[in-house]
Amino acid sequence: MDMTFQLSLSNLQTWHVVDLTQPLRSTIPIWPGDPSFSIQPWASYTKDGYFINQISIGEHSGTHWATPNTFIKGATSADAVPVEKMIAPSVVIDIRDQAVQNPDYQLSVADVEAWEQVNGRVPSGSIVILFTGWQDKWNHPTAFFNQDTQGVMHFPGFGVEAVGFLISQRQIVGLGTDTHGADPGSDGECAASRVMYAANGTILECLGGLDQLPAVGATLVIGGLSIEGGSGSPARIFAFMPPTDTQK
Repeated sequence: MDMTFQLSLSNLQTWHVVDLTQPLRSTIPIWPGDPSFSIQPWASYTKDGYFINQISIGEHSGTHWATPNTFIKGATSADAVPVEKMIAPSVVIDIRDQAVQNPDYQLSVADVEAWEQVNGRVPSGSIVILFTGWQDKWNHPTAFFNQDTQGVMHFPGFGVEAVGFLISQRQIVGLGTDTHGADPGSDGECAASRVMYAANGTILECLGGLDQLPAVGATLVIGGLSIEGGSGSPARIFAFMPPTDTQK
């Protein structure tokens, strides 16, 4: 990992923080076939003197991260991810223009190389985030999944060749996206995700706030539940950005 991205507690208060977490409510988009999200009052101030809710949610619902055992039996589970892997530099590749023209768009190696022409080489140890614009559809589940009459979903994602390139040539450690899957919605084989998991990487999905992130330079701090044997967790994810020279 590029050590320049590590957080320093001594100056953390001067950093700008962006919350990349979508709010959880009963109407969030749920992947077809996954457990529904429910929230029910459990204790009340009047009856019990305190207030809590009971919630039920799938591991891969809402803003969440997923681990290699999602597809690979015996691979790293939610409770086995090293804590240092929950802090990583981010790279944001903006494909909103392409996604408007083609909701099935797949990030290509050429896209990565074009990004690097402007922003420099993708740093080793990064989580590469695809900014598709789908974060703006979060409150509209039908548009978010964009299913056709055959039930096929149409949203953009990572091409498998691009992910292979980013792993082997840039040594990335994870993927992220503002859609409900790192793969294009039309890819029923989840090929890009499988390549990332085979490299023991983590995948972040249903992110928000990506319009507030720079292309490079932010550090992600990823929270969630250490579920024994789990395949991931609903998450609270923050991006920390160092102050500019004028703010120091």
